[in-house]
Parts: sequence; C-alpha cells; structure tokens
Amino acid sequence: MKIISDALELKQELRECKGAIGYVATMGALHEGHISLIKAARSANEIVVVSIFVNPTQFLVGEDLDKYPRRDEADKKICELAGVDFLFMPKAEDLYFEDEVKIAAPNVRGYILEGATRPGHFSGVLRVVMKLLNIVNPANAYFGKKDAQQLHLIELMVKHYFMDVNIVAVDTLRDSDGLALSSRNVYLSKEQRQEALKISKSLYMASSMVSRGIVDVKVIQKEMYNILAPLEIGYVAILSRDFKAIEKVELGNTVILVEAVVGTTRLLDNIWL
Repeated sequence: MKIISDALELKQELRECKGAIGYVATMGALHEGHISLIKAARSANEIVVVSIFVNPTQFLVGEDLDKYPRRDEADKKICELAGVDFLFMPKAEDLYFEDEVKIAAPNVRGYILEGATRPGHFSGVLRVVMKLLNIVNPANAYFGKKDAQQLHLIELMVKHYFMDVNIVAVDTLRDSDGLALSSRNVYLSKEQRQEALKISKSLYMASSMVSRGIVDVKVIQKEMYNILAPLEIGYVAILSRDFKAIEKVELGNTVILVEAVVGTTRLLDNIWL
C-alpha cells in the first residue's frame, strides 16, 4: 500500500495503473462500516483508493472539527489489512486555494434536514467530494446509505455536472444491538448508548407498521416520536428517495430519517423502504 499526501503525485500514480479504480472517501476513525465500503470496492475493482481527510469546510463554527476522532496509525493498518492499494492523506492546504471557484449545494434539498440546522454544510461536502473525485478519477465511488442526504446530493452533483463516475450506495452496518456504526459512537457512555438504541427501534417500528399496511406518514411519525422520547429530536422525516415530501410511504421509493442528540452527541440513522 502506498501512502500519498500530494494530489498531483496521486493523479500521476493512478494514470499509470491499469484497470478500474474503486474509491472510498472517509474522514478517518475507520470502523466496520468503512471496511464494508472498502470490501465492496475491492470486490469490483482492480485498484482501490481510500482517502482520509477531516474536511474543514463542512464543519460550522462551534462544531466538533478539533474534537473529531483521529486515529491515523490505526487507520493505516486497517487500510493495509483491507487490501487498499493507495491511501490518500492530504492536508487542507493541499486541497484548498485562496479565492477559489466553489460549488454550492442546491437551494432546497441542500438546506432541509441536516442542511436546515447546518447551513453551508453540504456545500462544504460537495466541494471536497468534487475535488477528491477529480483527483482520483475512479470508475466507482462508494458511499454509505447511513448519510442518506449526503449520498443523494453527491448523486445529484455527479448527474448535474455530467461527471464520469458511478456512485455505489452501500447498506448501513449495525452493531449487534442495532445501533448504526458511526465514528461518533465513541462519545457515548454505556447509559447513553442504551438511550441511543431508541433511534434504531423507532425505525424498525416504522418498517413494521408499513409491513402491516400502515403507510400514512403522519401516523408513522407520531409513533416514532413516542418511541424516541425523551431524546432531543432534530427531525423525523419520511421522504421520497429524491428527498421530496410525500404523504404516504411508497415501497421502493421511500427513506425514513432520524436525527437525535444523545448526551452531547448528534446521531443520524435511516431506513430505506
């Protein structure tokens, strides 16, 4: 495995490689969820590239940029064991320029849910993802369904800018207790983790309701709020997969999303129906 920090050096290395490139963009603190993305890339591509970069442009003032978990040495070992060919670890000054041209998130879908409470967050996400995709130039790029809104906006960016990359959505991995894997789970105490399980329980309950023929969005949301109480709930949203409002669940075209704060840790989860 080669570890590279310079974008132009990585581009040159990849130009000399033969075969399809699979790419996984991460912010480090790798866990089994990330490994599932790497495995998916490894199984379908000749070359696998992983990047680790805690992107400052997607953090708002007062958010946890400085506290975001960083485990570089452990992450390097995980990538090596997972069969990664190139590990890209740039610094902010390697990727960003003074007075640079910027991409912006869409005015509606970029400013609902996560974007409503974190205005500008998705502009920062799309800004770095476009840079990274242009550097790596992969045939396939792998993103987790857990960050469903982010995934959708990246898919939109690729479509709207006619980018030549296939975005592959990978299912969310969960611990045995049902909690969705997240780098932020390390912040949870034992008691808080038990409280956090209300999030996945609310999603399972919603799925069960739909399987029984209950598809009214407001009815499902009401029951989910009951299960989530007394957590600090950011949103419980039931939308089409293109993130537009619906009144009834449409099987094959619905995503149910939850954002809640447990202690001081903000957690996201969702289920695709």
